[in-house]
Amino acid sequence: MNDHVQQTKGGVTRRQFLGFAWGASLLAFGGEMTAALIKFIQPVNASGFGGMMRAGKVDEFAVGSINWIKAGRFFLHRLDDGSFIAYWQKCTHLGCSVPWVESEKQFHCPCHGSLFNKKGEVTGGPAPRPLDIFPVKIQNGEVFVDTGNPVVRSSFDASQTTKA
Repeated sequence: MNDHVQQTKGGVTRRQFLGFAWGASLLAFGGEMTAALIKFIQPVNASGFGGMMRAGKVDEFAVGSINWIKAGRFFLHRLDDGSFIAYWQKCTHLGCSVPWVESEKQFHCPCHGSLFNKKGEVTGGPAPRPLDIFPVKIQNGEVFVDTGNPVVRSSFDASQTTKA
């Protein structure tokens, strides 16, 4: 009998086992990819970005403060008169995320150096217009922001704010 030939009595050879293991792993990988694709193409949840978002209670936001609402991808500014305005964190130049730099008291785009003041107006750099805003609604002492309807603007106007 040949030493290299393995005979089995009703068992599984190593080659069959490895083939089964590879097949099962490819099947699992395909299932994970399908699940990820389905999750990706589902519509955005209305309670997250792209819909009406609760930012918090009016009292949680100090007058003059600028707060980043991460889940909504916006900054909520409570102006000195107590009204609110919500700035989209997206630069109007090429769409980079624009952080608020507290030490500089301005929004500073890290991609191309655009600068925006507390009212979202351009003070430097290549950005062609102020930061876009989202409509703000105050209901029962709570602040809601509609991230599904960005408003393009050419300048700051008090009518863009919402009184508390």
